[in-house]
Amino acid sequence: MKPRLRTTYETDLTGKLKEKHGYKNVMEIPKLSKICLNQGIGAGVADKKLVDTAVAEMTTIAGQKAVPTYSKKAISNFKLREDMAIGCRVTLRGDKMYEFLDRLVAVALPRVRDFKGISDKGFDGRGNYTMGIPEQIIFPEIDIDKVSKLNGMDITFVTTAKSDVECHSLLTELGLPFTKN
Repeated sequence: MKPRLRTTYETDLTGKLKEKHGYKNVMEIPKLSKICLNQGIGAGVADKKLVDTAVAEMTTIAGQKAVPTYSKKAISNFKLREDMAIGCRVTLRGDKMYEFLDRLVAVALPRVRDFKGISDKGFDGRGNYTMGIPEQIIFPEIDIDKVSKLNGMDITFVTTAKSDVECHSLLTELGLPFTKN
């Protein structure tokens, strides 16, 4: 069974976007290609178990196995050695991507304290958008009692849009609540 948001995109949103931007071909309509979740664990240098718990939490949030990220260089001031685990990441595509986006918009973002919408300053000029989340406990899959350390994460939406305007309209139609300026 297809995720609800994917069905909505294929039936309703493609027509809206085609009409709004005047696309002549169906292949011109921008679509979401992947969502990348990234979490850096600064204290992971001192305690290896923090990275392992972050990987487990990220796997629970994404519904797909997360992998640890390793340092490329050794930096003595940070007590960091080469190939040391310092974070985790996961890339979502297809149905899992749409299911995660649906949970993010409908459940997780409303749980953020003093939430007034997400900033529209995270566009990169090539049709991608990156936002940060201050705490991982906004996701209902995470048990607050078992969390040892609060960590934020970055979420990057990679689209096939050619400009920030196209990407903004796509993400708005998909339900991301941008702040009104």
